[in-house]
Amino acid sequence: MRIRKFITQALLSRFLILSLDLVVVLFSLVVANVLRFNFNVPPHVHDSFIYTATYVVLVRLVPFYFLKTYAGLIKYTGEQDIKIVLRAVTLSTLFFISVYLSLRMLEVGDKFLFFYPLSIILIDYVLTCFVLVGYRIVLKIISEEIKSSRSNVRGPKKNAAIFGAGQSGLFVKKAVEDDKLSKLNVVAWLDDNPLVVGKSLEGKRIFHAEKDFKKMVQQFDIDTIILSIQNIEPSRKQRFVDVCLEANIKMLYTPPVKKWLKGELNVQQLKKFNIEDVLDREPIVLDNKYLEFQIADKVVLITGAAGSIGSEIVRQLISYHPSRLILVDVAESPLVELGLEIQEKFNFENLSIFVGDVSNPNRMERVFREFQPEIVYHAAAFKHVPVMEHMPYEAVRVNILGTKTIADMAVRYKAERFVMISTDKAVNPTNVMGCSKRVAEIYIQSLNNHLKEKGEITRFITTRFGNVLGSNGSVIPRFQKQIEAGGPITVTDPDITRFFMTIPEACQLVLEAGAMGKGGEIFIFDMGKPVRIVDLAEKMIKLSGKIPYQDVNIVFTGLRPGEKLEEELLAKKENIIPTHHQKIMKAKVREYDFIEIKSEIEMLISMLAHQNDVDIVSKMKMIVPEYRSNNSVFEDLDKLQDESNSPV
Repeated sequence: MRIRKFITQALLSRFLILSLDLVVVLFSLVVANVLRFNFNVPPHVHDSFIYTATYVVLVRLVPFYFLKTYAGLIKYTGEQDIKIVLRAVTLSTLFFISVYLSLRMLEVGDKFLFFYPLSIILIDYVLTCFVLVGYRIVLKIISEEIKSSRSNVRGPKKNAAIFGAGQSGLFVKKAVEDDKLSKLNVVAWLDDNPLVVGKSLEGKRIFHAEKDFKKMVQQFDIDTIILSIQNIEPSRKQRFVDVCLEANIKMLYTPPVKKWLKGELNVQQLKKFNIEDVLDREPIVLDNKYLEFQIADKVVLITGAAGSIGSEIVRQLISYHPSRLILVDVAESPLVELGLEIQEKFNFENLSIFVGDVSNPNRMERVFREFQPEIVYHAAAFKHVPVMEHMPYEAVRVNILGTKTIADMAVRYKAERFVMISTDKAVNPTNVMGCSKRVAEIYIQSLNNHLKEKGEITRFITTRFGNVLGSNGSVIPRFQKQIEAGGPITVTDPDITRFFMTIPEACQLVLEAGAMGKGGEIFIFDMGKPVRIVDLAEKMIKLSGKIPYQDVNIVFTGLRPGEKLEEELLAKKENIIPTHHQKIMKAKVREYDFIEIKSEIEMLISMLAHQNDVDIVSKMKMIVPEYRSNNSVFEDLDKLQDESNSPV
């Protein structure tokens, strides 16, 4: 151990490296003379060698010192270190050549004053470059062998391959090898570029990412594959993920270069894939070119600001330079945390936090009166289907009364735009939550049409989308906790499917709708194919490095109250109208007379005083005739309605 420690410290010594470099200079000069004279050095060369050697060493020392050839750590010798050494040797050699040519032009005899002919200069240049670079590489290999022997004492490493035989892949390999605590040993490369497949990179073979995958995994007993390619195409990444999941291979990926610590990559920065990376769908990207014009220098209010959607809307809005953001929520602590994040991370100071319930007209009037918001994003809502099925009172109070309160305040204080966040569960609702959101949609759409007839300025826009990955209370965090606990994962039904999008995508939709909407629209997304929840669960188990039904079981618990197998983005009687973006459409829905629907909704809200769930839900079914309860105690109301409508 003492010998190894001494060797390591010696290798790191700058003085020793510079001394070794100068020894190499002398050695190369001697060999160059011997080779030049075919191992028969003349006597006059012996006589002048001490002067020639002193001259050569001093000249070489100058660029060595100023270019700091000695500063690089030998055990980390890389391309840049080699370039510096070659540059230093080349500069000093060019000086020798210039002196040689000058002496020849002046016709000064160089036999005794300066015996260093051009042939020796060139031989010496090649030898010096070769030996200086060579001994660095040899010492680096020795250092790596010492480090490898130490790590083997700590325990065996697991074999890994890197997908991407390029510059980024080399950075990853170096990070893995330099980390003393890393349990990975890079043994192969993967790439789908036919120009590099079959070749070697740093002594490791490059395999084809698809054709040779199984062969490579079996040959090297691969445990982990690291994706090093930056800005990889989504379809290419999806193929890579699917192949690895099928083979139960652990996956890591390299973060963007801008996130590397001080411009350098280390093993701790390698990330595990999350569920967003394994869903078979292309991400939705929107062109928000109008948003700067719409939002810049405007006062913007966001309700439900502490939630998953609301908080991301706040983060995205900052880049469009609003004059002030007003964050409204009843959740005090998350609201404070968000405020601190916005101030510290984004350095945005024009921020006001307002703790209040959207269904409280007195509190909401105060925030509108005090801040006079010009744009409103209404994200506040209760969204858990089974919970609201047992508490219709709360669904009506927050989702309907809260929406009506904020909408009425927006009209009273002449806000320009009101953007409401709805849900695909409002389509042909089978539960109280979905119906409450549909009633809210009906109110603001009919209000918009009513205001347009009166010439009022406020415009109301609705956005509808499916489930949001990673949002508070969504299936992803719940599955993650169940996996960490060892299972089982609980899925309601093997055939249940849902549409999914990421939080940033959902918020882009909201902002885009606010910019492009003229009032009265319900915007929906082409969200791709629905995802089977059981497939989602299986992929999450594999991502955690476990085997479904073996390491972590999946059990089916039956549909929850109000739940349906398949969600819809459009009701049967609705049509779609395309927009400027192929992924965004407008739903053509039934329109309601504002005076009539307002009266019906106010009657529904008045029922909150008695908190009679049956009466409340019965009234909701009258307002939304397509609302048919599923797996719920309120199915009896549908039966009574069917009996009353049946012919006698």
